[in-house]
Amino acid sequence: MELPFWCLLLLSCLQSLSAHNDFFTSTGQMTDLLYTEKDLVTSLKDYIRAEENKLERVKRWAEKLDSLSAAATQDPEGFLGHPVNAFKLMKRLNTEWGDLESLVLSDTTDGFISNLTIQRQYFPTDEDQTGAAKALLRLQDTYRLDANTISTGDLPDPEHQRAKGNLKYFEFQLEKQKNAAEDVSHKQKEPGKKETAEKRKKPKKVSNHLIPERKKYEMLCRGEGNRMTPRRWSRLFCRYHDNNHNPMYVLAPAKQQDEWDRPYIVRYLDIISDKEIERVKQLAKPRLRRATVHDPQTGKLTTAHYRVSKSAWLTAYEDPMIDKINQRIEDLTGLEMDTAEELQVANYGVGGQYEPHFDFGRKDEPDAFKELGTGNRIATWLFYMSDVAAGGATVFPDVGAAVWPQKGTAVFWYNLFASGEGDYSTRHAACPVLVGNKWVSNKWIHERGQEWRRPCGLSESE
Repeated sequence: MELPFWCLLLLSCLQSLSAHNDFFTSTGQMTDLLYTEKDLVTSLKDYIRAEENKLERVKRWAEKLDSLSAAATQDPEGFLGHPVNAFKLMKRLNTEWGDLESLVLSDTTDGFISNLTIQRQYFPTDEDQTGAAKALLRLQDTYRLDANTISTGDLPDPEHQRAKGNLKYFEFQLEKQKNAAEDVSHKQKEPGKKETAEKRKKPKKVSNHLIPERKKYEMLCRGEGNRMTPRRWSRLFCRYHDNNHNPMYVLAPAKQQDEWDRPYIVRYLDIISDKEIERVKQLAKPRLRRATVHDPQTGKLTTAHYRVSKSAWLTAYEDPMIDKINQRIEDLTGLEMDTAEELQVANYGVGGQYEPHFDFGRKDEPDAFKELGTGNRIATWLFYMSDVAAGGATVFPDVGAAVWPQKGTAVFWYNLFASGEGDYSTRHAACPVLVGNKWVSNKWIHERGQEWRRPCGLSESE
């Protein structure tokens, strides 16, 4: 059967998707599913109209024969005594009932079923559904939400019109996950060991450095645990920045503001335009793939539950706008871009996050960037390409810093001291996205090529 044009067009639009595409890890690619579902609804309505039309024809036929047979059976012989009536009876039974049989047996589902069959191969998998359910648990734990809050969609700027209908499903998933976690915890306990009254007492207040990193991370994500004192805060400033009279910024310097003092983190405002953001997203979206991490055990890249997003790499030579963005970073930081990694674009999915990590290679990872031949990652530049309604902050658990997404801005910090030693206070994380769509792009800048440059802000101490 030849597929209709609209079906072929839809199929061509889906070529960039794969059967196992980890949809839950990227909100940007999840939008494709909304259009897929919309097209399926249109196809379903076409099928319903075809079925209604068929039934209407059968109904008219039945009503006509009902009145005819009622009159004929009152005086069968008299009715058939008329030669035209006898002929019509022969004709109906020999031809018209056969036509009716064909009508009733005609299949109006072909278009809808073929469309559905084509698109089902691009539907989310069990892994996607499980990933999304785990994301809800992650959001519940991180932001201290109860099951009712999540299931009813009672979140900042909720867009889920039918969220209340999912209450029982979410509660079931949450309870299922909790039971599984409790079973594991119970098995790990020593047999016969009971919890004492002393253990049930409220724990004493402990200093910040004794708080587990996970707890500090979640506190910062909720807007708690910030360690910036009023005195330190008073030493942070806003300024116009031209990076030692760089020609590109002498007449129109960039707006720069201090976000943190140690490590020194600055934010550049209005540093990437909406037009540039849309172009970057347009280039990145077709090639977004599940973000990976370096496995120290195998030395290979692999996916991990603590990094839930999709990313793509954009090179300077493929589009003039990417080259222009790279040059802007070089002009503002004074750092060489030729040895930097390509621009990485990331989109976070349902509960998307990246738990605490370092951008630079530590002493126990001497070969972390050996294949690049450009040394360690000396600095990180991070563009925020969307606002996030709730969650999604970039946090530094060791120092109690939190930087919140603001579309069109970028943050910058050094990962290494001037000595080349790693600054361990730069360990950071991307908080789970509670509500909204988070797009970022970053540039990892390496040591090689910086030997004869004098960048601003690089600490001389360790």
